[in-house]
Amino acid sequence: MELKFLIVDDSVTMRRIVFNSLRNLGFSNYVEAADGKEALVKLAADDSINFVITDWNMPVLSGLELTRAIRSDQKLSSLPILMVTTRGVKEDIIEALQAKVNNYVVKPFTPQVLREKIEQILSTN
Repeated sequence: MELKFLIVDDSVTMRRIVFNSLRNLGFSNYVEAADGKEALVKLAADDSINFVITDWNMPVLSGLELTRAIRSDQKLSSLPILMVTTRGVKEDIIEALQAKVNNYVVKPFTPQVLREKIEQILSTN
């Protein structure tokens, strides 16, 4: 199965960094969204998206709110979600895990860390 990523971040630069990291890891199929609301629209329109990488801090709908919306949608609830964020304090990580993100990466990160987190998620799903 080829992975199709939805990269959700309000920063165009950060979306580019994630995309370039994915491309360096051999993944080239992706769509982008600038916030959680746009991400939900893209998920509703594209059944082939099968992996979400989201930031936490975004306008309109945060990554945490996006995660909760995905988990409460029967059609989307099993989508793997990797949160990539600057929020690295223990309480934030616990809150994200309670919202049921599959894994968590604190920015800045290396492509190797991204690969490890994606592989961990895929091996458990």
